[in-house]
Formats: sequence, C-alpha cells, structure tokens
Amino acid sequence: MMRHFDLQATLNQVYAHFPAASRQPVIGITGNYEDLTCKLGRGYYDSVIRAGGTPLVIPPSTDKDVLMGTLDHIDALLLSGGSDINPLWCGEEPVPGLHGINQERDLPELLITRLAYNRQMPILGICRGIQTLAVALGGKVCQDIEATTVKHSQDADRSEPTHTVDIEAGSLLETIFSQQTLYVNSFHHQAVSEPGSLFRITARAKDGTVEAMESTEMKSIIGVQWHPECMGDDSQPLFRWLIGEAKAYRQAQELHNRVLTLDTHCDTPMLFPQGIHFDQRDPRILVDLHKMTEGRQDATIMVSYLPQPKIGETFSSKVDFDVTTPTEYADLIFDKIEEIVSANASYIALARTPGDLYENKRQGKKSIMLGIENGLALGGLLQNVQHFANRGVVYITLCHNGDNDLCDSARGCNTHGGVSRFGEQVIREMNRLGLMVDLSHAAEKSFYDALDISQTPIVCSHSSCRALCDHPRNLTDDQMHRLAAHGGVMQVTLYNGFLVKDGDATILDAIAHLEHAISVMGIDHVGLGTDFDGDGGICGLRDSSELLQFTRQLLARHYSERDIQKIWGGNFLRVMSQVQKMRD
Repeated sequence: MMRHFDLQATLNQVYAHFPAASRQPVIGITGNYEDLTCKLGRGYYDSVIRAGGTPLVIPPSTDKDVLMGTLDHIDALLLSGGSDINPLWCGEEPVPGLHGINQERDLPELLITRLAYNRQMPILGICRGIQTLAVALGGKVCQDIEATTVKHSQDADRSEPTHTVDIEAGSLLETIFSQQTLYVNSFHHQAVSEPGSLFRITARAKDGTVEAMESTEMKSIIGVQWHPECMGDDSQPLFRWLIGEAKAYRQAQELHNRVLTLDTHCDTPMLFPQGIHFDQRDPRILVDLHKMTEGRQDATIMVSYLPQPKIGETFSSKVDFDVTTPTEYADLIFDKIEEIVSANASYIALARTPGDLYENKRQGKKSIMLGIENGLALGGLLQNVQHFANRGVVYITLCHNGDNDLCDSARGCNTHGGVSRFGEQVIREMNRLGLMVDLSHAAEKSFYDALDISQTPIVCSHSSCRALCDHPRNLTDDQMHRLAAHGGVMQVTLYNGFLVKDGDATILDAIAHLEHAISVMGIDHVGLGTDFDGDGGICGLRDSSELLQFTRQLLARHYSERDIQKIWGGNFLRVMSQVQKMRD
C-alpha cells in the first residue's frame, strides 16, 4: 500500500462532515508497568476500536484525584493481563511456584476496580484482570496451577486456541458467545480459586480451573482467564458486549444529568445513635454523600421514624436518645439532619418544595427533605401539625407497625375501625397546612377512610403490590385503583418481604412490582421509595450507590425519558405541588 505524506489532505477528510466524529464509549484499559514504562499489548486497544469504542490507557497511579478523574471520563473499565498479584493482598504468604509480581500495578488496579464497581461501571477483566476482580471484591486466587492436568501456559502463538472451556448454561457468557464449549488460548499459571459472593463461576477448563466469572448482582461485570484480545473475530462478541454496556452506562449517566432523582423514603436517621459519618463512605449506612454521588441520586426524604410502643411500654424505652416524648424525639432527629446539612453545606441542602429540589440540582447540590414516619410524633396534640409544618416536614406517615391515636395499622388490632376522630382532624389540618398524607403502613379501612377524608391527593411513600406478594403492608389492586382515582401515588419499596414471599428479592422483583403498579394505576401514579436503612435494600439495589441500576433497567425496557422522570419523583412532586398549593 502506497503511503501518502500529506497531513492537510488527511485533516480535510476529518473535517469533511459535521460533526467530525461520533461520540464513542471511552474504555479505560489498565496499562502494564514494565522497565519504567507503561505498556499495553496491541490486541487490547485494537479489539476495543473494532468493537466501536475509544480506548484510553490508564497508567498505574494511586493518586485519588487521578483515579476519580479517570473514572469521570470513561464509560467502562478493561483490566488487562500481566504479572502475578501479590498474595499478601489476599492475606496469604507466597508459595514457591509464585511467579513475578508487579507492585506498581497491584494497589492502583485494586483501587480503580473497587471505585468502578461502586459506580456501577461495566468491567471486563482479562487473565490477570479476572484475578484483580476477585482480589478487589472478596475472592481469592490460586497462586500456582501448574500441577493440573491441563497445561495453562503454552508456547503457541497467542492467536492459537490451545484448550477448551465449558460455559455454564444460562450464563451471560453463553448469551454472548451462543455456545457452551469455547476454544481458547492460555498463557497463565495463576487463576481464581474463590470468586467471592459478588461473582459466580460461569466457565471452567476440563481440569476444573476457573476460566470465567460474572456478577451475581446482575451488574455488567465479567472476568475471563484466557486472552480474547489475541483471538481476532472469535472473541469480538465479548468486546462488543463491553461496548454495548458502556453505551448503556453512559446513557443512564446522561439521563441523570437531566432528570431529578428522588427517593421518597429512607430511614438513615434511625442510625444516628451509631455516630455515622454522612460525608464519608460509611459502611454502616446505605445513604451517604458518596453513595448518593455514585448512584447519581439527587434527593432523598429522610424520615424521623418513631417505633410504636406496645401497651405498658414507654416511648423513651424504645429509642436510643435521652428524650421523654415522641415530639421531642422527632425534633431531635430533625436537629441532627440540619447539623449534617450545615456541616456539608457546599454539597447538600434542605428542601421544602419541588422548586427547592430543582434549584439545588442546578447548583450541583444534593437535597434532603424531611418526613415523619408515625403520627405518634404529634404527641396527641393537633397544634403539632403546625409545629412540624414550620420545621419543613413534607409528609407524615399516619402510623407504623401498630395502631396509634390517629388510625389502625396494617399490623395492628383494629383499635378504631379505621381512622380515629383525632386522625380525621389531623388529616384536615395537614390538608390546610400543605403536608402530604402518607398511608404506607395503614390498615385497609384506614386507607379508604383517609381517601374519603382528605381534600388533597394522598401518597404511599414506600409500599408494594399485594397481587405479587401477599403481605398486609402491600396495596391491593383495588386500593391502587382508588389511590390513582384520587390523584395519588404509590412508591414501590425495596423491602425484601414486601417483594417476595420466599427467598431473596432482586432488582428484577422491584421492576415487576413497578410494572404491575403501572398496569393497574398508569404511569402517572408510581415511583420509588427505597426504605434504605429501614431494612430496605435488595440484590442489585442494596444502597444509594446502586440506584443507577434502576435507571438502566428502565432504559432497557424502553421507557421514555419523560416516563422515567415521572417514576424518578416527578409524580410524587406533582402531588407535593398540589398539596402545598392548598396552604392557607
């Protein structure tokens, strides 16, 4: 082929059309450090380019600004092959057969893997990369596999298949390659021995050596032991999968830039007595500034949850703070929320209205709204509705697990036969003052009574569908019909026992409840109220950092941006606006 040395002619070809180029997913590839240089085999970047991505080489660095800045600019992470991982990262001493380790790579790659995982970023690990995934996320590696019955480090050309792997039926890997036996190359002697709880093994060699694993949480993460970047067309499906997941990830990120994402119920204040750190990634809580940022969550309604004392119990014996009355306790919780906001005022702010939420998002700040879970907080005094309205509370959940002086609970004893006379007064006062009436936890008779009493639409801030999970806390189809007819909304919750009767619920169960609610009520009457830190959290949606996965599920089901905004708080905020307009 004749070469042309005409830079301007080539440049003219670049600018021959507008735009000059399409925005391809950017795939960050970890570089191998060797002889004081950062190197990368050609197969990695060629495979990414052929699959429709833009490769970006990531040098080994532990600088947190470099790590975070890199992740801000890539759409997927590819962990490349190379030397062995130091077994000390697994808490093990080196065996005699361990080969050369690379201290320049280990910590940077383990860090970026954990950080990418926390952001829900698609990840593909190749050879050393699958081992990096395991070590970073709770698994272990076998330091030396040379004594097995299959030779795993061969002298053949890297494009030559040298043994077979058996792929698990029904796995993502089977979907990608459309077969259960794959011919692969092999150039390694270290392998994954234990994948850990976040992964499942999906391919093995004939001697049992782990050859592939994938996420147990329905995340876009795959690790393979062989070197697909050297195998040309045969392995392109794997790289096309990575590019497709990177596109979906970027689409969800960009959507979150435009829409407001509101979780309508979290119980994080319940854990304040533990001395939690909201500005750190605190493992004791499911909602903090880091997790909200990783999951691209804009706002949450934090509630002051008040446990319902049983007959003969005092309220003070049910809580960890030294208070006498329920009203004092609710005020103490709100004081502590305000302290958190004040201490992090550059990043978070209180909000009382939908307009506040949108303004905070425009300023790049997260928002906290205040709610009350259990009308017990009123202390039996109607004037306390005004008190909490003045504090900025946006809704009051009338009851919790047990009847109170407002109404009967779904887990109560039918004390009043529905809403009490005092409860009726409270509902009317809430209507007057612009507070939303929340009927999650209410008995069916209380629910229907409140619908008849309230002059404004009501909400169920964290409830799910009785038709899919027969639990008294869930709403029947008739309740949902009536709620929608009254203009209200039901926010699907992530409490395991409200999603499935047996076993562990997943993100797919939450989507099933959402879509059942949509089929009954319509798209204008649904949303999400996670109940995080109040026992909410399921596989695939365990904390705020994973909420981007919820959006990815909606996009995969082809919901429009307008409908996703409705689900992500738009419907709830419509009701809030209606209710707040009724203020005297």
